Amino acid sequence: MMKKQKTAILENEAFLSVISSFLCIVIGLFLGFLVLLIINPASAAEGIVTILKNYLIYPSKPAALKYFGSTLVKTAPLLMCALSIQFCYQAGLFNIGAAGQYVAGAGAALYGALYFKLPWLVCLLMAVAAGVILGCIAGILKAYFNVNEVICGIMLNWIGLYLVNMLLVRVKEATSPYTLGVARTNPSALLPTMGLDRLFSNNKYVTIAVPLSVLIAILIWIVLNKTVMGYEIRGTGLNRDAARYAGMKEKRNIIMTLAIGGALAGLGAAFLYLTGYEQWSTTQSSVPGMGFNGIAATFLGGLDPIGTVFASYFIQHITGGGSYLDKTVYPSQISDLISAIIIYLCGFVLFFKLSINRRVAASKEAQRAEKGGDKA
Repeated sequence: MMKKQKTAILENEAFLSVISSFLCIVIGLFLGFLVLLIINPASAAEGIVTILKNYLIYPSKPAALKYFGSTLVKTAPLLMCALSIQFCYQAGLFNIGAAGQYVAGAGAALYGALYFKLPWLVCLLMAVAAGVILGCIAGILKAYFNVNEVICGIMLNWIGLYLVNMLLVRVKEATSPYTLGVARTNPSALLPTMGLDRLFSNNKYVTIAVPLSVLIAILIWIVLNKTVMGYEIRGTGLNRDAARYAGMKEKRNIIMTLAIGGALAGLGAAFLYLTGYEQWSTTQSSVPGMGFNGIAATFLGGLDPIGTVFASYFIQHITGGGSYLDKTVYPSQISDLISAIIIYLCGFVLFFKLSINRRVAASKEAQRAEKGGDKA
């Protein structure tokens, strides 16, 4: 009886996702601890605790709340990028172009805010439109010319980066490569806080972006699991030929899926840059890591929109925690290294799920063989 209950639990998809993600986190933290141990054994335990505590290292509650808010500010765009990748993955598409769509969204939102002096809602819509355009380009090339969406996405990432750099030169500071401050240049473009800033010790960067990103994750879950459109998208991902035979318009689904993925990534960029938390550097020569970290978040979240909410927060939490390591003991790059180890291991979530499934199948086969032996 106990064996049957154990097997039933291990066959539960949600439980499998949680266990697999937990294994990745534990192994990643252990490897990170080993790196700290090799560099400085005396401070390794304190270092890994610091990474896990993040804003909790502050002794006063107001300070901890303020920096907790800052972690949430960075979590919102990461979650949107993760949802972008996840939504496309349901249609059998790997949207590595989410990074470029994020860049396009940042460029459109900042240009609308700083050059045209538009209000925040219009800037949000501009960011969505920019992401949709890049997503549609990749979708059309994939649907009608069978161009691999990964290759197409990578190329568009760099095209988007340099186009945005050239565009935002027109709204940069005179003495630095950074764009003008949104709060100083056009306060109407800042996302409203709706009183959320007061909950986090007057952290002015905590805006409606935080709850909106969670609501969008819930909406994506509903669309994928409770609507005809979601069923067709998942059907196209499972078997494109069968979907076409069943009357689904697979080309339309591919374009629409990548367009929605682009919209989510572009919106994520607006959720960050329209808070005034960061300024864009017009001389940067690498695509921001937010889009790529979204890949880790979506797999760590078990390819489930709700799980991705928690996974996105965790990744941002450890990334922020790494910045508090003692720089006199460890090099400044160590926080990025440890974050990268954990993010890398996130790709093994599906591997762990497959391994557990195989063990369950072997256990069930052994139980059937045992029953057959008893009958004989």
